[in-house]
Amino acid sequence: MNGLGYRLPKTETFELQASRSGKNYRIFVSVPAKPAPADGYPILYALDGNACFASLAEAMRLQSRHPLGLEPGLIVGIGYDTGEPFETNRRFYDFTTPASPSGTRPDGSPWPETGGAEAFLSFIENELKPEIERRYPVDRERQALFGHSLGGFFVLHTLLEQPDAFRFYIAGSPSVWWDESVLLKRLPEWRKHAHEGKPDNRIQLMIGVGAEEKQNMVEGAKQAYGLLAPLESCGMRVAFELFDGEGHVSVIHPLISRMLRFVFQPADR
Repeated sequence: MNGLGYRLPKTETFELQASRSGKNYRIFVSVPAKPAPADGYPILYALDGNACFASLAEAMRLQSRHPLGLEPGLIVGIGYDTGEPFETNRRFYDFTTPASPSGTRPDGSPWPETGGAEAFLSFIENELKPEIERRYPVDRERQALFGHSLGGFFVLHTLLEQPDAFRFYIAGSPSVWWDESVLLKRLPEWRKHAHEGKPDNRIQLMIGVGAEEKQNMVEGAKQAYGLLAPLESCGMRVAFELFDGEGHVSVIHPLISRMLRFVFQPADR
């Protein structure tokens, strides 16, 4: 042992400050070993980068090395200046729409500040994406967003607010209960307008949840899927995955393998 610890090959990390909020973000990037195609690399942006970036990067590195494997793509984790998997207060603010929850959280702790989703999405679109595209060759037509739990809520919120921001949306165990299930209440009207406007048929959505999660999480994910599935009739791909035997945290790793195929599987397979 040389005491240097383990380092993920072909990865880079940098800090980026959001001009609107003044908040700093730690950005993790996994770069494929193979050269970029003419249109640039497809790319997956992942929330909670401190928790899931390493697993995503290693899974992508392994599954894209074989000629019959996945197409090589960039993995970008959006995280915080912490050594812990989650920065609870920051993610609560970044991933949620404004609300005034009553009482305390289920664990008895007070609710953190909430309502920063609009500013966070603006940071991703107007500052992070341009910075990534300045550093790496990116295929703008093949961009994906992944989030889990409150991050899954943010993914669905982004789909409703700016559906053309990404081509692929992966919502893991989405916290659709947030703000008295405001997102579920919005979906029928959004679906109606999407039907009328014929949404871009390139949009692809995956909702995944563990079968052993709390019942309200499983039912919420199923409800969101049920409300969006009819959009397949006008070209939008909507997939639902129920992972047997998996709980709220353990579901992340089987979901990673499934989502990588969802985003990076070559079109001819």
